[in-house]
Amino acid sequence: MTASVVYEGQLRCKATHNQSGTVVETDAPTDNRGRGERFSPTDMVCVALGTCAITTMGIKAQDMDIDLAGATIDIQKHMVSDPRRIGKIDVILRFPKTLNLSEKDQTILERIGNNCPVFKSLSPDTEVSIVYEW
Repeated sequence: MTASVVYEGQLRCKATHNQSGTVVETDAPTDNRGRGERFSPTDMVCVALGTCAITTMGIKAQDMDIDLAGATIDIQKHMVSDPRRIGKIDVILRFPKTLNLSEKDQTILERIGNNCPVFKSLSPDTEVSIVYEW
């Protein structure tokens, strides 16, 4: 097990990473009876997608002697109803202009990002758009 979760009531949870003790709290969104004061569980899925893509790219980049430090990610979640779920996730990964990577290296890294474990774990009903800005 990697985490222990406590439901604190009022649509809030506290998750503790067992190895490090790091705590993440979630809150239901305002459009679903929550306060919206923290990431919602569906927000966390989208954040997991973005961080998984850049992390797996970072692993390959290390093997290629490329430093992706300074890359940023913007994520937009689109909910749908009946049933309520994540319908679409838009991810934009922006890399420092100083990287100056060849098209070949960009393609290698993009393939890694597009095949990260979180992406491969999402439902086929969830549309995902990942844009890479080099």
